[in-house]
Amino acid sequence: MMRQQIARVAAALALAGTLGAAQTQAQTTPDDSLYRALGGLPVLQKVVDDFMASMLADRRIKHTFAESNIERVKQKLVEQFCQLSGGGCIYTGDPMREVHQGLKLSNADFNALVEDLQLAMDANGIPSHTQNRLLALLAPMQRETVSR
Repeated sequence: MMRQQIARVAAALALAGTLGAAQTQAQTTPDDSLYRALGGLPVLQKVVDDFMASMLADRRIKHTFAESNIERVKQKLVEQFCQLSGGGCIYTGDPMREVHQGLKLSNADFNALVEDLQLAMDANGIPSHTQNRLLALLAPMQRETVSR
């Protein structure tokens, strides 16, 4: 009888330890669901290519890229979108406030950029609810980029 109780207690402790380890792992495993919903790196790269093309053609904001290294901008955007969406990338660019310092961007400029990003995501078949998840992560950057 005593052995059965000890066996039950041991089994319960083992189960509790397993559940605790699984819970700890779940808490430390990054959520990559948005990254996967966006289509992963190949789709992010295509979205950024289309996004950049839209911005460079957009009379409202194309002037802000006059002094930019476009290939570097695209590379940093891919890193940023990948990191924000949980894809495991690391953004290696400068802080947003520093990058946009002196550009005197307005809310209208920021809104034009968002519209161009939405068009690029639409063109790549990304559903609106997935777009909204990424846009929600990007929205706080408005405070760091808009200066007028």
